[in-house]
Amino acid sequence: MCGVREIRPLDSTEIDSVVAVLGLARLHQGDGMYLVAWHGREPLGHAHLALTDPPELQDLEVRLEHRRRGVARALTAYAENEARTRGFDRLRLGVSVDNAAAQALYRRCGYGSAGEAPIRIQGTVQLRTGPIEVDDTILVWEKRLRDSAP
Repeated sequence: MCGVREIRPLDSTEIDSVVAVLGLARLHQGDGMYLVAWHGREPLGHAHLALTDPPELQDLEVRLEHRRRGVARALTAYAENEARTRGFDRLRLGVSVDNAAAQALYRRCGYGSAGEAPIRIQGTVQLRTGPIEVDDTILVWEKRLRDSAP
């Protein structure tokens, strides 16, 4: 699995080692958990799984030097399994209209339009790491989860 030895929910004792190499913009969002891909003690990437209804895959990030090695796909599959285990039958995500690489990944993983209009986001967004200026259009995609194992 692409150098990923383990994926697990972020433990509070691991926050500093993850923040040193990846952002944790949704750390105190309060509605879910970060899932972190590890190679030994080295964090490779993370995704936030918001346990809303339906649940959402958010803030998927892989360190630049580990991209295109299956880390994002492994994190996505883990999030799907986590949502399925918790009784959900679908998983949603938002993807930028300008992020062709992410769209291709999610299509390969079985995601498609959720049938909702794109969401336009403009202005200042406050993250844990500070404010950022945003001007983007987000597509809402989802995947139906099956009862069988991934």
